[in-house]
Amino acid sequence: MIFETKVYKKNQTTIPAEIRKKFNIKPDDIVEWEENENGEIMVSFRKKISFKDAKGSANVKEKTNAVELERDLYRDKNSK
Repeated sequence: MIFETKVYKKNQTTIPAEIRKKFNIKPDDIVEWEENENGEIMVSFRKKISFKDAKGSANVKEKTNAVELERDLYRDKNSK
């Protein structure tokens, strides 16, 4: 099935309603464009994940200290 959309000023376009419904596309979701080796464009959708959604999704066996982790993060950024 082929869908057409128009590209407007500032390169904006609309995802057709049938596609939005089929893939449950919501505001703030990410559209990924990838060119394959044949020059064809592949489009995929990715849900934007908030910190609240990601919180608790990973398990760490050792105890962590949020303050020390943040210090290390800024120390690494500033050392570059």
